[in-house]
Amino acid sequence: MTSFSAFGTPLSGAGFPSSGAPGATAWRVLLALAVVFVLLATTGWTALNKGDAAPGPREAALLAWHKGSIGGRALPAADGSPKVIARFFHSLSGAQQKQLADRYPLVVGNLGGAPVELRYEANHTALHEARDVERKRMHDDRLTDEGRYEAGRRMHRFESMLKPDRQILAFDPTGRGRAAEVFGDLTRAQRVSVVVPGVDTELLTFEKTERRYAAPAGMGRALQEQQSAASPNVRTATVAWADYTAPVGLGMDSASGDLAEQGAQRLNDFVRQLGQLPGSPKTSLFCHSYGSVVCGEAARKLPSRVTDIAVMGSPGMRADSAEQLDTKARVWAARDKDDWIADVPHMEFGGLGHGADPVSQGFGARRLGTSGAAKHTGYFVPGTGSLANFAAIGAGSYQKVNCATTDPGCTGATDHETSQPTYRAAD
Repeated sequence: MTSFSAFGTPLSGAGFPSSGAPGATAWRVLLALAVVFVLLATTGWTALNKGDAAPGPREAALLAWHKGSIGGRALPAADGSPKVIARFFHSLSGAQQKQLADRYPLVVGNLGGAPVELRYEANHTALHEARDVERKRMHDDRLTDEGRYEAGRRMHRFESMLKPDRQILAFDPTGRGRAAEVFGDLTRAQRVSVVVPGVDTELLTFEKTERRYAAPAGMGRALQEQQSAASPNVRTATVAWADYTAPVGLGMDSASGDLAEQGAQRLNDFVRQLGQLPGSPKTSLFCHSYGSVVCGEAARKLPSRVTDIAVMGSPGMRADSAEQLDTKARVWAARDKDDWIADVPHMEFGGLGHGADPVSQGFGARRLGTSGAAKHTGYFVPGTGSLANFAAIGAGSYQKVNCATTDPGCTGATDHETSQPTYRAAD
């Protein structure tokens, strides 16, 4: 991934005046203009929010759902509250539920409040249909060679997601596509970890053969396996949540918070859906790179069931401090010493940039040790201290958390409010 070293270092160092020093505002303006210039020079005038504006199969499915019925009853609004939708499905017979999943797979598979197993089944059907569409496009002479090649890539991605052990909780093939996958038993979980990935997340990058732990599915699987191994007595589940439109590349979209605001709304909706699960499990968010911007935007509206927000490789959380996030959740931050994100100016000006550095002492997050992590995409690699820390947080095993040795605010701190054990300093 492109290095931002040409942008300079954060304002607090390299001879830049501190935020309270005379001329600090001027320096911020100049640096912001430099960032804009480099972005435009290297990526062009990227249209903000280009996203997936073209209508697709899900829109057609939603229209059909809106007009549909079951047993003489109208179907609930697809954007209705999870509680209302859960109550509706509870009133149906098993055969009626399956009928809806078969008839409207792209709706039921993404419907908060619908039974989890039914969503898996519906998305399996939707993936079959999407795979068959791409298989035909692979041999469509009306497409360019590149178009047929891309169809083949999507077809193989959908085939992989159709494997019997996959639990796909959300799926939309429109445009670049969105997805979410569950690892573990979501319906029995006492604690749920949600992995929120960053830039360039789409269906084609949802999983990778090489560098698998840099992709959402690999991150989620690694975190769940670590949680299960380290805390076998805690019923955990992990969701690799790539169900928002992420920026493409390091352009204007990634420097802006617009897509993060949209993603935050979807993330808040999803977390509230988790509240309809049996036991209303406690939830932790693990937010990588631009995903941490999404989590920062979402923080203020998260329900109290969200106990922890951990960010890694973060360009900022759209806040100057953890306190500004206005959340009761514990805020954790991690960054590998070789992560290029450290070279990104941690600031916000004119809608560009994402605020203060979450690993800076002044931000107020609890800083995590990252021993063994490799650069920007290595935080979820098995055997790393970062993954062990994430698993401890996700399972609620706070006594196992190793903080960065440079963080006196985390080392030796005790959370009196929840009577949790003392945090240890990393070796």
